[in-house]
Amino acid sequence: MTLRRLRTILELAICCLFPLVALSQAGAQARAENEVERYVAHGQQAMAAGQFAVARVDFEKLARLEPAIAEVHATLAVIYFKLRQYELAVGEIRTAQKLKPSLPKLASLLGLSLAELGRFNEALPRIEKGFRQTADPEIRRMCGLQLLRVYTDLGRDADAVETSLALNKAYPDDPEVLYHTGRIYGNFAYVVMEKLHDKAPGSIWMVQAQGEANESQKAYDAAIIAFNHVLQMEPGRPGIHYRLGRVYLTRYREGQKQEDWDAAKREFEAELEVDPGNGNAGYELGYMQADIGNQEEARRRYEQVLERYPDFEEALVGLGGVWLENQKPDVAVPLLEHATKVNPDDEVAWYRLSQAERAIGNREGQQKALAQFQKLHKATPGTLPKPSGGDELSPQKIGAGSNP
Repeated sequence: MTLRRLRTILELAICCLFPLVALSQAGAQARAENEVERYVAHGQQAMAAGQFAVARVDFEKLARLEPAIAEVHATLAVIYFKLRQYELAVGEIRTAQKLKPSLPKLASLLGLSLAELGRFNEALPRIEKGFRQTADPEIRRMCGLQLLRVYTDLGRDADAVETSLALNKAYPDDPEVLYHTGRIYGNFAYVVMEKLHDKAPGSIWMVQAQGEANESQKAYDAAIIAFNHVLQMEPGRPGIHYRLGRVYLTRYREGQKQEDWDAAKREFEAELEVDPGNGNAGYELGYMQADIGNQEEARRRYEQVLERYPDFEEALVGLGGVWLENQKPDVAVPLLEHATKVNPDDEVAWYRLSQAERAIGNREGQQKALAQFQKLHKATPGTLPKPSGGDELSPQKIGAGSNP
């Protein structure tokens, strides 16, 4: 095979970078052709098997035989990167770029290698470009993850958060992306709260933040004290009675003390006096009434919420459940159908819809809803209640002994 053929196929390999694809070969001179073929064939087989240490030996020999072929050095750079020999990777990339500046993706690989060496200022423009302009999803992903590290080490927390948001949008189900972006969000929140503490330690915002922190740590007494302190500072502050109601309701569910249930109800009602548009408070009042079997009051509360917020999905599911309890499945069906359109991933909505469809004799509708419920439930085994963002709302749940 010709020298041009070797360059073309090696360039295709560099285009793929991660993982490398099969390579071919050609000798520059007739006397070396068999040797070159042997190194490339063996190196190709090793890379396909992920044996980069073996491939390294073959391509180092190939680089000595064909030192003027940029694609050989670029492929060797990828092998070094895979082996975490980043200094060697940088050297081979620079050699390849001198021989052939037009080789694709080497700038991103150089940026990734420099970042691994801690040379962040050199790496940054290259991996920023790789993340923002590269079409290849794997290269973009690698550059994005490396950007998180570089921005954090350079103290550019806002840029790290911006990149995290872009990564989550591009790779919403990637566990590595979710792990690293979650850490970025947590770190940024901590930094901001520390700044709030330093700049305004006695402010109403700091006291509210302390209450929310105590609530998240299940330090309920401390949270109640903090939120009440906020109300002393600003009695009509929206959202604080609601937070107090959530604390009391959570404590009630853990300790089953009636006074906590009563306090939660009182705080949610107080929130509606301060802010009649707080749909969450109205929803919680409806949920509490349904939970104790007061279906008429639950219906009234849910309907009040839906009158203001017709797409309030949890309230749709709750009201649908109320009508099922009242033996009016024909009224429940359109509510639950609406809920599944607002949030197709709510397995409780599909479960209740299957019950309602069965009750009105719609076997086809029942089977469709039940199949969707089972599909969602299988994806999260043992977790019947629908998770709610930040635990801000009591999730609707399937009643004990229910059978679709």
